Parts: sequence; C-alpha cells; structure tokens
Amino acid sequence: MFQPVSLFIGLRYSRSRSRSGFVSFITFFSITGILLGVASLITMVSVMNGFEGDLKKRILGIVPHVVVSANQEEFTDWQKRQQQLMTLPFVSHVTPIIENEALVLSKQSLQPILMQGIVPELEQHNLVNSHLRNGDLTILNNIRYSAVIGQSLARKLNVNIGDKVNLVLPNKLRFTPIGRVPVQRSFTVVDLFNVGSQVDDSVIYIHSKYAAKILHRKAGGVNALRIYLTDAFKADEFMKQIPSSLTDFNFVPWSESQGTFFSAVGMEKKMMWLMLSLIVAVAAFNIVSALVMVVIDKQGEIGILQTLGMSRTGILRVFISQGCINGLWGVSLGALVGSLLALNLNSILSILGINILGSGFSEQSLPIDFRLNDTITIVAAGFTMSILATLYPAYRASQTQPAEVLRHE
Repeated sequence: MFQPVSLFIGLRYSRSRSRSGFVSFITFFSITGILLGVASLITMVSVMNGFEGDLKKRILGIVPHVVVSANQEEFTDWQKRQQQLMTLPFVSHVTPIIENEALVLSKQSLQPILMQGIVPELEQHNLVNSHLRNGDLTILNNIRYSAVIGQSLARKLNVNIGDKVNLVLPNKLRFTPIGRVPVQRSFTVVDLFNVGSQVDDSVIYIHSKYAAKILHRKAGGVNALRIYLTDAFKADEFMKQIPSSLTDFNFVPWSESQGTFFSAVGMEKKMMWLMLSLIVAVAAFNIVSALVMVVIDKQGEIGILQTLGMSRTGILRVFISQGCINGLWGVSLGALVGSLLALNLNSILSILGINILGSGFSEQSLPIDFRLNDTITIVAAGFTMSILATLYPAYRASQTQPAEVLRHE
C-alpha cells in the first residue's frame, strides 16, 4: 500500500523502540495523560449534563414559569384571567394559587413552611402529582381540611399519613377573650411526596377553598396565577408578547426567582470544563518534551535523510506525523474509555460499593446524560492540542544541519 515517505518514517519512529528508555517512558506517559484527561472530561461532562437536566426537570417542573399577581390582595375574576392567559403563545397550563407563609406544628416539632392552596383538578400536570405515595392531588377533595406534605418535612415533624398537624398563620391574627392570637387550624396529612427538591421540606399543599377560609378571603381567595409554558426557556419571549390589556398585572418569570441558581450551576459546569481541559492540555504538551528527546536521539538519522535529498518540509512532516499518531492513540483510547465509563458509571460504582451521594441517597443513582456532540468536541479539541504540541519539536528537527551532525558520526 502506497504511503507518503514522511508518514511512513513517522509510523516507523512511533512503533520502534527507542535506544533511550527514558524517551519511551515520556512518550508512554504523554499518551496515557491524554487518555486519562479525555476520559475524565467525557465522564465529568456527562455527569454535569445529567445533574443540570435533573435540576431543570425537578425545579422547573414545580416552580411556575411565570407568576401573575394582581395589585390588590386577590383576584376577583381569576377564571376570566385564566382563560385570557391560555390564549397567549407558549402557554400550556394556568393554575390559581393561594400562597401564604405559615408554621406547621406537630407534637414533636415546629417548622416554617409555605402554605399553598390549590385546585387539585387543575394540578394534574404538576410534578408533585406524579410523585405522591398513594395517589394524586385530587385526594384533597375527599377529606375536609386535609394536607399533602413532603417526606422530608414529614420526617422533621415525625408524622405520617393519617396524623394531624396544626397550620399556624403568624401574620394573620384573630381576637379572642385572651387577646389577639395567630390564626391556626388542624389538618390531616393524607399523602406524602418526594421530588428531590426544596419543596420536599418547605411546602404544604391544601385545597384552595380551605386556604381561603382560614385567610378569611372571599371570591376564592386566589392571589396569584401560575403559568406553565411548553418550554420554560421561552419565558423571556413570552414576556414580550403580553397584551396591553394585562399590563396592570405583575408578571414575574422564573428567571428572576431561580435565574441566579441556574447561573451558578452553569458557571460551575464551565469551571469544570476549564479545569479538566487544562489537564488534557498539559498531557498533550507532554508530547513536546517527548518529541524533543526523539529529535535529539534521531539527529544522525535526520542528517542522513537530508543528505539523501529529503527537504526540511519532509523532516517537519515526519515528526508532525509521529506526534499526531501519539495524540491520536491517546484521544481515541480516551474517548473509548470515557464513553464506556460514562455509560456504565452507576453500575461500576455499585459493584465497587461506592455511594457518592451519601447514605441518605442510597436508592438514587448519578444522573448521566451522555451526548455524542460533547464527545466529538472533546476529541477534536484534544487532537488539535496534540497537533499544536508537535509543531515546535518538528520545527527544531527541520533546522538540523547535516554537516554539523554527521561530523561526529
């Protein structure tokens, strides 16, 4: 099979055993360094993509994408506004809610929470609805003054399904013979949920009609409408299309309430990219030291090739070819190892008995989102750095003076 002479010699150099064991040692570890760097980067990116997607699913599946509130304490015509909002672009669901800060009290504990009065029939799309232990949120229709709470909150309160808790509204007072006391009411816990986010220990769901009663509100007591979009990341575009008839209401997109958190996650992901990319870069540039030693070791052969008529460009190609072959080995093996590790990480950790998430998450696994385009980007970047690392040693080899070298042969 025909091969260019520069590539042929580069392949021979890359396969041959060097007379200097130290040169072979450096070459081996430069390839191994690229392999480990690429594999680590692919695995880390897959895990970070998984965590980011899991956070978006868990948080944006619960947090409303846009919250609409009236200037007064409550909506007097929320059904009309709901129908109006449903006609806007990107809108999937619009649900009413009554929110108020509260305390939940059991026999053993007291916890601050956010009370949310909902219409269960309109919350079937809610992520909480699909993570209840025994049913769905319509269970709130079956028992008067019933509540659904998170498993984490239930552990803190030491309560279970069927137990009673007191809901205390410290900012709502009523007059009694002994003076003003906070409004409170006993509720029965009818179900528990676990979605793995902050709502598990900070929110209690009750029926909106009972929330309106304890707050002494009329007209349903709804003080906000929650808008869920077909794509949460269309919130900014949705805000630009709000008609003038609704400008008297306050629209707050999720990017204002949760945007800082997702920005922090994105920044962390970028920093992890940077750190592991530097590892790959350091490993790639180990090729420089390996090739410089090879050039020194091959001085006599370079001089002979030049006397036989090989040009300086040909010499340049020889050592670029050798460096590229080393880089290709490292990047290819790294991509293979990284892909296998990312796709089987949870199985490997399970076999080794390692639980990264801690004892409290023994039943959960790392979220993995392996993306082929990220892998291709990492492989291309690693190979490009390998090519760049060959340029200086190859240039040094091309500048060899045959007369000076062969004088001592």
